[in-house]
Amino acid sequence: MGKTFVEKLFSERLGEDLKPGDIVMVRPDFVMSHDNSYAIIKTFKDMCGEKVFDPERIVIVLDHVVPPASEKYAKNHQIIRRFVDEQGIKFFFDINTEGGICHQVLSEKGFALPGKIIFGADSHTTTYGAFGAFSAGIGRSEVASIWATGEIWIKIPDSMKIVIEGNPGKGITPKDIVLYIIGTIGADGALYRSVEFTGSVVENMSISGRMVLSNMAAEMGAKNGVCLPDKKTFDFVDRVKKEDYSPVYPDDNADYIEVKEFDITNIEPQVAFPHTVDNVKPVSEADGIEVHEALIGTCTNGRLEDLKAAAEILKGRK
Repeated sequence: MGKTFVEKLFSERLGEDLKPGDIVMVRPDFVMSHDNSYAIIKTFKDMCGEKVFDPERIVIVLDHVVPPASEKYAKNHQIIRRFVDEQGIKFFFDINTEGGICHQVLSEKGFALPGKIIFGADSHTTTYGAFGAFSAGIGRSEVASIWATGEIWIKIPDSMKIVIEGNPGKGITPKDIVLYIIGTIGADGALYRSVEFTGSVVENMSISGRMVLSNMAAEMGAKNGVCLPDKKTFDFVDRVKKEDYSPVYPDDNADYIEVKEFDITNIEPQVAFPHTVDNVKPVSEADGIEVHEALIGTCTNGRLEDLKAAAEILKGRK
């Protein structure tokens, strides 16, 4: 039997014949943290950590509380800056640098590459799967441990294939598609699974759209969510890559714990109602609800094509 994306990636990286359920130690290519680096620094020092394992494998982005909303956060940022200087951490994106939302930064600055292994202290670290990487969110203490040792343990997850076909109608975005999927399978529908997004709809999606799918894999409980790299991927990453990369693809005869197929031809725009991400309904059921505030952004969306779509809707409606 062939191997899925996650099975092949870790088998090739570790030189072992791995299967779901195997527990292994792995050295990630990059580990990311953001404003929560303050707490990670404390844990790192409590672990008797003196020097990080490799200052060129750590990426820190200040993005959650910028500018700092209180004296407490300002002091936390100062502690992070001192730590970066003391440790010689190469990749630090401060408030006044070419930074931004952490997942956008790692994507645009060439860290998210096909075949790479990336962990981050944020649940939506799954975003980098849009580029063919294995990426997953972990806890702060786990990041501190990687800082100290350069390694982390992982249980090889079962793999699930999500096939998306059809012709999306007017106004249907990748966010609508993934919300529709989550509303169908539930917030635990891919619990600790490696999700492979495939199908003609994914192939035709922009890189920004694929980032939405991989980002939202976390909201269906997945360990990671990957879109297999193609020419679009290579055109993007080859302009920004930090280092060489080697794409990984599943075998044609790979074994999946589940395959789910979705035809999105006739779906409406989707809305996640309170209070859970899988309480998803078509927008027609939101008719008449007064909107007091709207946010166009976050780490899932907020890229240029999202702003363009919002501008087209809002034009002439001030």
